[in-house]
Amino acid sequence: MAKTSRKPSAPLTFDLPESLIARIETVRKGHGFATASEVVRTAIEGFDFNQCEPSRDPHRQISVRITADQRATLKRFAKQKDASVGELLRLALEAMPAKGGKKKK
Repeated sequence: MAKTSRKPSAPLTFDLPESLIARIETVRKGHGFATASEVVRTAIEGFDFNQCEPSRDPHRQISVRITADQRATLKRFAKQKDASVGELLRLALEAMPAKGGKKKK
């Protein structure tokens, strides 16, 4: 049987959205915790991992052809916005309406 420890070990680094980091700070203040680490440790202890079902949006790679100007635009805005080209493409695709208007003849 593995020996369990209550003493924190080496730091664990992971990526979180800023909204969740703000939530950690709100919970920290609301519960009177001294650190974000205390919030995370308490969340882990109180969460039922056996019953959780993480939602995942499966990803696939596709290849498309775009113009050189479009490629340059994507790269320029990715740099300006500190985002990936993929993030910007997802935003652009999610913003498109499902149906187009009537075509003019």
